[in-house]
Amino acid sequence: PYDTLNDFDYIGQVADVPMTLIAKKDTPSANFREFLGYIKANHDKVTYAQAGIGSASYLCGLLFMTSIDTQFTQVPYKGTGPAMNDLIGGQVDFMCDQTTNTVPQIKSGNVKAYGVTTAARLASLPDLPTLAESGLPGYESDTYFGVFAPARTPKPVIAVLSRSLSQVVKLPLLKEQLAKQGAEPVGSDPEQLVAVVLSHTAKWKKVIGDAGLKIE
Repeated sequence: PYDTLNDFDYIGQVADVPMTLIAKKDTPSANFREFLGYIKANHDKVTYAQAGIGSASYLCGLLFMTSIDTQFTQVPYKGTGPAMNDLIGGQVDFMCDQTTNTVPQIKSGNVKAYGVTTAARLASLPDLPTLAESGLPGYESDTYFGVFAPARTPKPVIAVLSRSLSQVVKLPLLKEQLAKQGAEPVGSDPEQLVAVVLSHTAKWKKVIGDAGLKIE
């Protein structure tokens, strides 16, 4: 156990990372509306893969269930890798995960994509609509990469690391590699990363509470 806000010092945000809703490649639904109808009609049979309780994919699935007012079976895995392997193999029906994991599989045709979970489409997948566009207004789920240090790291050290991070995320090679995976470089200062963490914490606490789950 740790206290996210007090047990670390903040250096800066590396990137914003959208998420995508994907399914096994032989799923018959041609678009999100058809897929949504399929889930609602088969909610007692379909299985949703996620990378473990509390993971980004778990939270995305939780938000999806409350947004469509439909319960389905979540299957927790020990990480995204095993979950993706079983989705590709057809052992589970669908999942929602960050673009750094899903874009390569979408482009290779190993899975079927039904939507982006952020307000804007992805430059790396321009033809894939957002879930809001497809009939789920207001739905938004994303994650982020940040750099942290142990609490009470000397402030001059944090300042040097933060400046270095801001320079690194501007490098063309890094921007290119992040873009290929659907991520957007940020390079924020420590205070901006704190704001991001606070915003995400408040959002997901509400989602968890709305789902009737207890936060300990």
